[in-house]
Amino acid sequence: MIPQTIDDLTLIPEKTGADKYIKISYPFRYGKFSEIKSGNYTFQFNLNGEIKTIQGRGEGWLDASEWLKRSAGNDWTYFAAGGYTGAYDFTGEYYVPCLPYDSNGIFGHNRFESPEVKNAFAAWDALRDQLDQLEISGLSKEAADLIGRIRNMSPQNLARRARTLHEIIGGPVSVLPPDTRHAEYDVIPLTIADGCLYNCGFCRVKSGRKFQQRTKKNILDQIIRLRDLFDKDITNYNSVFLGQHDALFAGKDLIEFAARKAFDLFEFQNAAIREPKLFLFGSVDALFRADDSLFHMLDKLPYETFINIGLESADTATLAQIQKPLSREKVIQAFQQMMALNKTWPRLEISANFLYGANLPDTHMPSILELARNGLDHFYSKGTLYFSPLETIGSIQAVKDTFMEFKTLCRLPVYIYLIQRL
Repeated sequence: MIPQTIDDLTLIPEKTGADKYIKISYPFRYGKFSEIKSGNYTFQFNLNGEIKTIQGRGEGWLDASEWLKRSAGNDWTYFAAGGYTGAYDFTGEYYVPCLPYDSNGIFGHNRFESPEVKNAFAAWDALRDQLDQLEISGLSKEAADLIGRIRNMSPQNLARRARTLHEIIGGPVSVLPPDTRHAEYDVIPLTIADGCLYNCGFCRVKSGRKFQQRTKKNILDQIIRLRDLFDKDITNYNSVFLGQHDALFAGKDLIEFAARKAFDLFEFQNAAIREPKLFLFGSVDALFRADDSLFHMLDKLPYETFINIGLESADTATLAQIQKPLSREKVIQAFQQMMALNKTWPRLEISANFLYGANLPDTHMPSILELARNGLDHFYSKGTLYFSPLETIGSIQAVKDTFMEFKTLCRLPVYIYLIQRL
C-alpha cells in the first residue's frame, strides 16, 4: 500500500511480511501489520491496532538492528543483537530477548534501564497524544481506520485485554516452552490441564497446584473466547501452546481434541504465517505413560509438534538437592526414549531441560555429558538440550565459558533456556 503523509508522520495502513518463521541475522517481520514512522522511530501495529513493535534508528537508539516488541500479555521485550558475542551459539537465535522482569540475567544489564529505551517509550507516548489530536476527516478510509483502531487501544485497554487473556486461560503463563522461540514466542496459550505432577523444590515458575485435567467443555470455551479476543489479528498466529506444565500427562484424547479444535476455530489453514506449530511441556512420567498411538496421533496433526521434558539432571546427588522426585535411572530411560522417538516421528521433536547453577554438585554436568556425548554415536539435529540457569550461577563469564565447553563436547544442539512468560 502507498505510504500516506500527514504532518510529520508517514502511515502505511497495511504491510505484509514473511509468511514463514526463519532464522535470520537482521530485523524481519511476519504476517500482516500497519506502520507509522515518526522522527527516528518506526511503530508497528497488529490488525487490531495494538502496538506491536518499536524500532529506532540513528542517534539516540542503541542499535539499528534491535527493536522492542510487545506480547499479548502486555509485556515488552527488547530483542538485542549487538554486544552478545556468539548470541546464536547461546540461544539458537540471532537475537536475545531481554525482558523487563527477572530472567536471563547471564546476558548482561537490563536494557529497560537505558535512556535510549526510555526515550523510545516517551516517543510512543508522544505519538499517541498526537494521534488523539489528529483531524482524520481528510484522510483516506484506510488511514482513518488505522488511527481509529490505535486510539481505541489505549494503555488502559491494552492492560485490560491482557487481564482478559489471563482470565480466559486461568492465569498468566509463568513460562513458555523454550521451543516457542521457533515462532518468535507468538503463540496462543490454551490450558488443558492445571498444575504439574512434581512441584519440584528448585522450580521458580511452578503454580504449586496438583495436576488436574480441564474438561472438553472448558477447553472449547477457552478457544471460542480466545478467538474473539484475538479478533482480526488471529490471522497472524499459527501456533498454540497447550498448558500448563504437563499437558502431555493430559493424555491422547484431550491433546487431540484441543489441538484440532484450536486449528479449526482459529482457522490456521488461512493464517498469514505458514507451517503451524504445537508446543507443550511433559514430565518424565507422562513420557513413560504415553504409547505409540499418542505419538502417531501427534505426527498426523496439522502441526509440527515440540514437547519439552524436564529432566534437570542425571545425577543422584543433584536430583536430591533440587528436590526432583526422580531417580537417575528414570532420567536415563527418559533420555533414551526421547532419542528413540525423535528418530521415529518426523513431525515431532522432544527436547529436554537441564539445570545450570554454581552450587550444584560437581557430578551434575558430567552426568549430562555421559548421556549427550558418551551415550551417542554421532551428532543428532533433533533432541535439543536447554540449560536453565538457577538464581545462583556464579561468574557470568564462567557460565558462558563452561557452557561453550559443554556445547562443543555435546552431540546434540545445546542452548540456554530463555525464560519467557505470557
